[in-house]
Amino acid sequence: MYEFDALIIGSGAAGLSLALRLDNGFRIAVISKGPLDDGSTAWAQGGISAVMDDDDSVEQHLADTIDAGAGLCDESAVLHTVSHGKEMITWLLQLGVEFTYETGLDGKKYLHLTREGGHTHRRVVHAADATGWAIQNALIKNTQKKSNIELFDHHIAIDLITTHKHLAKKNTNQCVGAYVLDTEENKVKTFKTKHVILATGGASKVYLYTSNPDGASGDGIAMAWRAGCRVANMEFMQFHPTCLYHPTAKSYLITEAVRGEGGKLLLPNGTEFAHEFDPRGVLAPRDIVARAIDYKMKQMGVDCVYLDISHKPKKFIQKHFPNVYARCLKLGYDMAKEPVPVVPAAHYTCGGVMTDLKGQTDVENLYAIGETTHTGLHGANRMASNSLLECLVFASSTSELINSKGTKISSKADIPHWDESRVTEPDEEIVVAHNWDELRRFMWDYVGIVRTNKRLQRAKHRVDLLTSEIDEYYSNFRVSGDLIELRNLTLVADLIIRSALRRKESRGLHYTLDYPETDSTLENIDTVLDPDLVSTLPKPVYATIR
Repeated sequence: MYEFDALIIGSGAAGLSLALRLDNGFRIAVISKGPLDDGSTAWAQGGISAVMDDDDSVEQHLADTIDAGAGLCDESAVLHTVSHGKEMITWLLQLGVEFTYETGLDGKKYLHLTREGGHTHRRVVHAADATGWAIQNALIKNTQKKSNIELFDHHIAIDLITTHKHLAKKNTNQCVGAYVLDTEENKVKTFKTKHVILATGGASKVYLYTSNPDGASGDGIAMAWRAGCRVANMEFMQFHPTCLYHPTAKSYLITEAVRGEGGKLLLPNGTEFAHEFDPRGVLAPRDIVARAIDYKMKQMGVDCVYLDISHKPKKFIQKHFPNVYARCLKLGYDMAKEPVPVVPAAHYTCGGVMTDLKGQTDVENLYAIGETTHTGLHGANRMASNSLLECLVFASSTSELINSKGTKISSKADIPHWDESRVTEPDEEIVVAHNWDELRRFMWDYVGIVRTNKRLQRAKHRVDLLTSEIDEYYSNFRVSGDLIELRNLTLVADLIIRSALRRKESRGLHYTLDYPETDSTLENIDTVLDPDLVSTLPKPVYATIR
């Protein structure tokens, strides 16, 4: 039994920022599924949006974000986030993050600001093209200096411990800890704590192609749902149009700047097609280009399309895209001589666990921050570079709430240890691998960039069968990291499907051929799923674990 004042599940920008902001009197545990730098934060290339220029304003950043969110942003959440941008950049500078600077006309150095899709001003602070890596390294270094923070790498949370579920207290629902698997020792540990914070990132690994690392399996969303939290807007999954298609090039994005500098999208026969869907062709917005590629792949039954910039001089390509060129060349593709195979890839989870502006969920003493949440910031479509900002701002406001509650919260609950007395070693682990592959493939085919009711119903039927198989497997065999992730991904897949079936319109990232137009009466209407309502259905979907 491990006992702490705060347990932070996740070691990315959100989790480590929160750890650093909690009072020194807290005994803090941070758990990470792999190495501390293995999450999505380190993969972020772009930057952090923040109003830093006198020509820009918080009001304009607010307006841009709301416009990108397609009528579903919560204005209070957006204002809360964008109004703290400059403060967050200052804090990161104090931690030692080495951002990119430029020299002004007055000879002084200023933070270099770039501009990305949806922004009307240059307001993206960055560290070359590896902003996430710079932030993650600084957070890790500062966290390791704190004697009150204990870091547990190669640990994956199995489930949250609540008074309602584990202690039979039906009149209250408090989170009092978590069961965690040490994947190196293959041993389940029990963490008893006064505050639990979910900072586990998104769920893009539910799709066959994704720009995210392997750990993006929706663990926080799934655990919060099983604990009794509502989730919202899970139908809004953001896809990036061009991810390198190669068996060993896991999750490698080909930057949109390649298209911006003249790159063409080609079918396998060499024909251009983007102009068939939008007059702007390859320079149309991300969702339109992704839908165009998806449509052609399904129509022709091909595995990928091609991105071609070989008509540009080799020196031009190497100068503008040195990292992309080098990576493709290493994998056998010379961008200066031939097209590169690409597919759209799941990129960001815009919905998640419902929280207030201080990270509080529906369960007492359980908080959630970062990509795992639904705060109202992103609405139906996330604007570029608002994600890292969200992690930092909500880590700050959530730490204020937890600090105000302090370490005096009663933790007298007699928590049961993890019980493995009725399980055995798995006899056919190939079942997990097969189910994992089946799930990601039918989610890609039926619940991807373009949807229909028929496709969604097919996916719902298959996810119900998988859920039954996985619940039986989970009940009879000793847990593993792969099984935990599969169980969580299957639950998240079901939440995405049910959310998509309920939204009878096309809005933002949710596009359905059955309802191709946006319904103005559904503006400001979130798709909220409540686990307590699910449990009252004649055939509960998760009866074995609720």
